[in-house]
Amino acid sequence: MQSLNAAAIVDVLNCHGVRFIVIGAFAAIAQRAPIPATATRDIDLTPDSSVKNLTRLSTALKELGARIRTDAVDEELPFDHDGRSLAASSVWNLICPYGEFDISLLPSGIAGGYEELAVRAHRMRVDAIDVMVADLSDVIRSKEAAGRAKDLQVLPILYRFDRQRRESNPPH
Repeated sequence: MQSLNAAAIVDVLNCHGVRFIVIGAFAAIAQRAPIPATATRDIDLTPDSSVKNLTRLSTALKELGARIRTDAVDEELPFDHDGRSLAASSVWNLICPYGEFDISLLPSGIAGGYEELAVRAHRMRVDAIDVMVADLSDVIRSKEAAGRAKDLQVLPILYRFDRQRRESNPPH
C-alpha cells in the first residue's frame, strides 16, 4: 500500500476550482478527534454534483492520473470520464501517485450529498491547504449508516469526543 499525500490531492482539486467537502476519518482528524491516522488509508470526498463542477473534477482527476482501484484485480484500472459519466456512479474508489481516495456523491446516511453537508461544513486550513470539512455530527451519522467494522470501531471515540466538545463549548 502506498503512502497518502492527501494535501497534494486536495491541492490539485482546489487548483481546478472543484467544490467538495472532505468526509470520513480525515474530516474527524482535521477537527482533532483522537482517532489514529491509521484508521484510514484514503481520503474521502463529496463533490458538488452539478455537471459543471463534475467537469472540473474530471479535469483534476486527469491531472492526478487517477485510476480505479478494486480488489477484483491486482492493478488499477484506467478509465475515461467527463462530468456526466462521473455522475453516473455514486462512488468512485480511486488511486493516483499521491495515494488512495474515494469520491462519494451520496455518502452513507447523507441523502442530500454535498448540499446537505455544506450546511454545517467548516472551512479549515489543513497542512497549509484550504478545505471544506464535514461537521463531526455528519461524519458520525455517515459512519453509523455505513455500519462497516472500521466505522463501528471508531464511533465510541467520536461519540466521546463530540460530547466533550459540546460540553466545553455550550451554545449561547
